[in-house]
Amino acid sequence: MPRSASTVRSRVAAALAAAAALTLGLSGCSSVDTTSPKSARSDAESGAKGKFGSVDCRKAKCIALTFDAGPGKDTPELLDTLKREKVPATFFLLGKNHVLEYPEVVRRIADEGHEVANHTWTHRILTDLDGDEIREELSRTQDAIAKITGRKPVLMRPPQGRTDKEVTSISRELGLSQVLWSVTAKDYSTNDSDLIKSRVLEQADRDGIILLHDIYKGTVPAVPGIIAELKKQGYTFVTVPQLLAPAEPEPGEVYRP
Repeated sequence: MPRSASTVRSRVAAALAAAAALTLGLSGCSSVDTTSPKSARSDAESGAKGKFGSVDCRKAKCIALTFDAGPGKDTPELLDTLKREKVPATFFLLGKNHVLEYPEVVRRIADEGHEVANHTWTHRILTDLDGDEIREELSRTQDAIAKITGRKPVLMRPPQGRTDKEVTSISRELGLSQVLWSVTAKDYSTNDSDLIKSRVLEQADRDGIILLHDIYKGTVPAVPGIIAELKKQGYTFVTVPQLLAPAEPEPGEVYRP
């Protein structure tokens, strides 16, 4: 890898860690109304049932694994684990230095049945930007992913979970729902895989959305133990759209357990 690309990646990783450290609360910081998966399901028309697969999260004890800010060098190992365990996940991908750097991994994520989603182009805090900048951060990643997979994402996660009316309006314009979370291992702050696992298990609950990052050293090794223990507790792993089914993700809506 050229030295300049390596330097850029190191700076991006450092920026992500610093940004994550500022995140307020477990579920992100939002100044807009949010909708829980349970509420989305309850409000859905019965005719939409089964659209996202056979799992009915109105009956099953569902939970969603999500991974932010990749793909990275460890993502193929993560995909091996998910394939072996038959666990679907949702990947909120960064455009610059990630989607562009690992197009074959992005293609594999899509081909293996995971949900490919948008985490902006450079991880800028959207609520600090003007409308054109917000649009560029989201649309560039939309286009880059579509070029690889043939499909634009329908979900996005705002960096730090920070959103507002303008972010919501532009997300709606671009056909994107916003997805926050209920479980965080704060894996940006530790390489201890056992600690990451224990933090997730302590917070896990039905209809939960787990936030992890496949770019940090301790995270991918923690995933097999997380999956094994949650399966033992009766959880069924689903993608975020499956968690909402029979509802369909609504552009502009902010989903948070």
